Amino acid sequence: MIKKFKWLLLVSLSFVACNNNDDEDSATAEIPITPGSASFAKYVALGDSFAAGYSDGALFKASQETSYVNILAQQFIPAGGTAITIPLMSDNVGGLLLGGNVIASSRMAILGFTAGSPNIGSIPGVPTTEVTNHLTGSFNNLGIPGAKSYHLIASGYGNVAGVASGKANPYYARFATSGTTTVLADALVQSPSFFSLFIGGNDVLSFATSGGVGVNQTGNLDPSTYGSNDITDPNVFANVYTGLVTNLTAKGAKGVVANLPYVTSLPYFTTVPYNPVPLDAAKAVQLNAGYAQYNGGLQAMVTNKLLSAEEATRRTIKFAAGNNAVVIVDSYLTNLSAYGVPSYRQVTKEDLVVLTAKNFIGTLVGGDQTKINGVSVPLADQWVLSKDEVKEVAAATDAYNVTIDAIAKSKGLAFVDTKAALTQLSLTGVRFGNFQMTASYVTGGAFSLDGVHPTPRGYAYIANLFVNAINTKYGATLRTVDLSQYQSLFPAVIK
Repeated sequence: MIKKFKWLLLVSLSFVACNNNDDEDSATAEIPITPGSASFAKYVALGDSFAAGYSDGALFKASQETSYVNILAQQFIPAGGTAITIPLMSDNVGGLLLGGNVIASSRMAILGFTAGSPNIGSIPGVPTTEVTNHLTGSFNNLGIPGAKSYHLIASGYGNVAGVASGKANPYYARFATSGTTTVLADALVQSPSFFSLFIGGNDVLSFATSGGVGVNQTGNLDPSTYGSNDITDPNVFANVYTGLVTNLTAKGAKGVVANLPYVTSLPYFTTVPYNPVPLDAAKAVQLNAGYAQYNGGLQAMVTNKLLSAEEATRRTIKFAAGNNAVVIVDSYLTNLSAYGVPSYRQVTKEDLVVLTAKNFIGTLVGGDQTKINGVSVPLADQWVLSKDEVKEVAAATDAYNVTIDAIAKSKGLAFVDTKAALTQLSLTGVRFGNFQMTASYVTGGAFSLDGVHPTPRGYAYIANLFVNAINTKYGATLRTVDLSQYQSLFPAVIK
């Protein structure tokens, strides 16, 4: 019943594009590469999945090698830096094992095409990266997939004994220097001369990707909140972030920090339309009859002054011939369950249907042709980020960014405005050479198949933002990289 979503692939998704920057490259090459007032002798990066290089729903060798951290470190080498150490995964399949059991699935890829539409799914193969096979040594890239701000100071966050119960992070458990250490401590022990800090996205992202389903553990610093979906309290974020930077700069290290974009601008939230339900007139009449009792109950509530006429209008379900909005359960509506009236409404352009809903909307409940998810059966909270939840995400992000901006200024650090960068990608795209990169799902080139994490080209773009910020702040003359030399998507088979 629901139209299958289609994307036109305008360019090859497996190979890099050509570019003509010869004149610009020649002019830049005449300028010596220098660190300015910074020192890149010992670089340490702290962050989350973006720093780690997570892509296509997984962490794997090739993605780690094209993380913005690794690309940035390579640009440091001609200016006195050294090659960094990375806690590499065991393969390019992605995923994790714990005691031989799969606890994280393999990466996504385009496995083929049907009628011009890409078939996206997990690649065949079993992960070989075993969490209990502990890596020794110190690692410069301390990007931890799933980490929130406060996880970087949580003792036990890398304790392998806590992974099974969700009290520790499996990615960090692979290489934490001890079961009781913290990510920050593992950074400080290396005495960095320069650091990067890009953290806070997960402090709102897990709430957003879950459709606003939290577990009421906001701001708790206990590592048992590894799986929490709540938005981190801005005051907690401010205290943690201030402590992180204060410690990192205590011995004179310089660094670069990045603010946070609105995660609701990611393809995960912008790909599925709010009105993906095509109906003919007869089907619309049939569905309207099915919701007649519900709509009548709303009017009864208005008559009895238990509900405003305005909210009743907002909650009224009405279908017509053409494309129709999906129906959802909205917990922000006035609770009328005591009167037998559920909290249903149709979504609007202000609501965001999550990417994973595209394969769920229109499916049948128990094979019953009359029970259609998103139509005759309202979608649960997990499938849609309501407009009220969108506002909560934006408010928290704004508060975090006030903290980040203030700390960057007070500590004299280079500052990367990723919020502005993602806004540009979303609205107009970014030109490089003869090509355009946007935030569109699959075809845009910036974001991977999970709709959240960048492609290699997207990570290279982020690395260039960092390079430009460092050059501006410290008078360095680091080179940016040619985006066309990075893939727009990983192929199904990586050789």
